[in-house]
This record gives sequence, C-alpha cells and structure tokens, in this order.
Amino acid sequence: MKDTFTEISKLGTFLACRKTLIGQDSINNVGKEARKLGARKVLVITDAGVVAAGLIEKVLTPLKEAELAYEVFDRVLPEPPARIIDECAAQVRKGGFDQILGVGGGSSLDTAKAACILATNPGSILDYTGMDTVPKRGIPCILVPTTAGTGSEATRVLVMTDEAVNTKKVVYSDYLLADVAVLDPMLTLTVPPRVTADTGMDALVHAIETYVSVNTTPYAEILALQAIGMIAANLPKAYAKGSNVVARYNMLLAANLSGSAFASGGLGAVHGLAYVLGTEYHMSHGRSNAIMLPHVMDFNTVGNLQKFADIAEAMGEPVEGLSLYEAADLAVDAVLNLMTAINVSPCLSDYSIAVDDLPKLVQGGMAQARLFLPNPRDLTEDDVRSIYQNAFQKP
Repeated sequence: MKDTFTEISKLGTFLACRKTLIGQDSINNVGKEARKLGARKVLVITDAGVVAAGLIEKVLTPLKEAELAYEVFDRVLPEPPARIIDECAAQVRKGGFDQILGVGGGSSLDTAKAACILATNPGSILDYTGMDTVPKRGIPCILVPTTAGTGSEATRVLVMTDEAVNTKKVVYSDYLLADVAVLDPMLTLTVPPRVTADTGMDALVHAIETYVSVNTTPYAEILALQAIGMIAANLPKAYAKGSNVVARYNMLLAANLSGSAFASGGLGAVHGLAYVLGTEYHMSHGRSNAIMLPHVMDFNTVGNLQKFADIAEAMGEPVEGLSLYEAADLAVDAVLNLMTAINVSPCLSDYSIAVDDLPKLVQGGMAQARLFLPNPRDLTEDDVRSIYQNAFQKP
C-alpha cells in the first residue's frame, strides 16, 4: 500500500453519492430515507428479473410503511436502449413523480439516474451524451443495487445503447450522483452463479483500470487497490455458495468502492475493446469486460510495472524477491486463475465468435478510442488488432 503520494500539482477529485447505507436488511430504511428527501410520490424503476425473483416486495414494503405513494416501471432492458430510458422518463413526467428509486443491476440503476435528470430537463437522454451537458439537477434519487458489479450507485456516469447506430453512448454529469445508496447483501443472495461471476469481474475491471489509469487520483488508487484484494478473496466464495452473506456483503462493498474509484479516476482500453462484444454479440457488460481484461493487461503491464506488481500482490500472488517484470506478469496470472475458478473463459472462440470477425472487432474497438487516452500504454489500430487476435488463443 502506497504511503506517500507525490503528484501534488495534479488536480485530484473524489465523487460519491451523498449518503450510503450498507448492512444486512438495510433495505428496511429505504422508506425513511425517501421521506427525508421529501418524497410524496415515488417511481420504482427495475427490470422483470428483479420482480420475478421476488425482490421488489422487499423494497415496496418499507415504502408502504412510510405511507408513500408509488408506482413501478419494470421494463428496463439489459444494456438499456435509449428508447426505454425515454419511455421511463415519459412516465415520470406524466405521473408527476417527485422521487426515483432504482432497484436492480447496472441497467436499472442507469435508467433510474437518467429518469431523474429527464424529470427536470427536456428532450431525450441522447440529447445529453458527453461530458457535463446536463443543465439542471434532477429530482432526488435512491439507488439499490441487487448485483455486486457496476457500482453505478456511486458514479456520475450512465451508459446506454443508441440502437440507431448500434453503439454505446455515455452521459457524464455530477447530477447523476445519487442522493442515497442502499447496499443490502440480502438482496443479492439469489443472484445465479453466472451473473455473480460476470458482475464480480465487472467490478474487478473497474478497479484495475482505475488503478493503472493515467488520470487516477489518490482517492481512486486507495479505493481501487482495496477493492481488488476484496474481489480476489470474496468472488470465488460468492460464486461457489450464493448464500454466503459475508462474501456477498464484501462483494457489494468492493463493487461500491470500485465505482467510487472509477468515478474519480476513469477507465481504459478494456472497456473500449469490450463494448463491441456487447453491441455485436449481445454479451453482458461484465462478461465482455472479463474476456478482454487479461489480454489488455498483458499489453499494458510495461506501461506501469509497479502498479501491476501491486495488483498481483493485492490478489495474493507471492511477489517478494521477484523483479518488477516478473511481479507484473503475475497480475495477469492472478486474473486468469480467478476467471478459471469462476468458470469464465477469456477466449473469444468459446463464445462462438469467429476469427473472420476480426475486422468487425477492430472497427468496433477503434470506435471507442476515447477510452484509450487514460490507458497506461498508447494503442494503435495494429495494437488493437493484436489484442483481439490474442483473445482468440487459449491461455
């Protein structure tokens, strides 16, 4: 763990939601928190899976106890299309809701954040893509993650799919920071092993990319390295035994720390090269990131040997007595070992993606070249092609 930060002339930031509750059965406080924020009529935004799992009642009960009026929008889709976000916003505007409660994975939380700002800003969510283009603060927002992955409850970012051009688009705004986040491990106990693996790897990617980002900050480094160690220790346990409340608690906390880290430090080429896997092959965001992580790390290690050695150590690798090159390489080994433990293949061929698709992959990756800027090593189009080619090889 670093004990001295020397880049004193670099402007650092720390961004997080205003209040975070964490603990077993913390969801029971959501009605009180809504009341404190002045709620009278709440729109609960979620997806059909959360409803089918019976989790929504655990959220609605405290709203009833607080005597709050509410309705439920449960039509959120994975990698949320902008049209679904706009439909949700239309219900907010028409119904006169004064507070949003997002419940679910990253797609539901991002849709909830979008609905908050569209309640007070006109037009479509696509009108606000880019950096700090949202003119007005939205209505109050409470976010309740039911997976330990995106950390969306802690960030100023939302990601959506623009179906017209089949690509991901992003909105960045301080107005997307939640008023309250509620982290209750009891809401994550029924998450299936595959989703546990995918979301957990998503959190790990956030932490690793932030830790090595050229834009990282002291806050981001501290939070990210802590999250890396927690994920390495707890993700296999949560995957193997979903009812392990301690592992679920620690994964929720780690995902939240990762989200807070990347909110302050930024992401990198893993996300850039993973987006095309989601849009073209309809993979989950977490699985897409997981596949590309070890390959991008292998490319990146030379860009910051010390930090990759730190990652290896945080993940439990024996780095003492090794050279920086040897220790940095162990970071990639640690990630591959973790992926093996949770049955996530890093090989594109295992997902019915053909080598003949390489030009399409390269084109899609280069379309996200903005995410190459914070990367610890510069990428050319030839580098992108080489990384994808390596991703077709068995480790």
